[in-house]
Amino acid sequence: MKFGYLLDMDGVIYRGGEMVPGADVFIRRLRTSGIPFLFLTNNSQRTRRDVATKLKRMGIDATEDDVFTCAMATARFLARQKPNGTAYVIGEGGLLNALHRNGYSVVEDTPDYVVVGEGRTLTFEMIEKAVRLVEGGAKLIATNLDPNCPTDKGLRPGCGAIVAMIEKATGKQAFSLGKPSPLMMREARKQLNLSTAETVMVGDTMETDILGGVQLGFQTVLVLSGGTQVEDLKNFAFQPDLVVQSIAEIPVDLSFSKASA
Repeated sequence: MKFGYLLDMDGVIYRGGEMVPGADVFIRRLRTSGIPFLFLTNNSQRTRRDVATKLKRMGIDATEDDVFTCAMATARFLARQKPNGTAYVIGEGGLLNALHRNGYSVVEDTPDYVVVGEGRTLTFEMIEKAVRLVEGGAKLIATNLDPNCPTDKGLRPGCGAIVAMIEKATGKQAFSLGKPSPLMMREARKQLNLSTAETVMVGDTMETDILGGVQLGFQTVLVLSGGTQVEDLKNFAFQPDLVVQSIAEIPVDLSFSKASA
């Protein structure tokens, strides 16, 4: 059976600003073999082109067509729900660009949606405004619910932490489009023209990458190059199909029997 890959990025392809050893070889092998793949990220800050540029500077062969972000999933979902709608946005270039490309206008007053992503430009005034807009009837959307984001200097609050303030203040729960949302992961699968049985999710996080893959019936590969250690697996009722130390160890003749590194 043929396989195609959905590849998480931070912890799988790179750690911070450094490529995971062998990731470039794995991607080159996929291209040479004609195996379809997408880089999947729950980071809504950067555009697809920005992400591809970062990968290329690390020595990984990537184009913007190889990248699928939670910002894209969010914008496409909103465009289906309410074409040519409006949004008040807490976020940066990747999210703004995706919304514009999908026919959305970014506004300051009476939006259809309040859309929350990651960013370093957040102010408390923006949170206050978002609370008032949601109280006034705008629907609350999160690009993802990751509580934190890894950086070279350590963790910083993620989209999940930011949107939690608005949820607590309003009593309204955000609808999230990022991993492990089936909406994002199914959209990525369809973009590769793969069936469920042909799709392999590779990630370093049980709560997002592997959980989403298991729920959708994908084959799943956990890499131990990121935030999960092999001893953590006992804490989960679900398990990946394959566990390897890093993406470089995923075999060419992929077969799935429960394994551990």
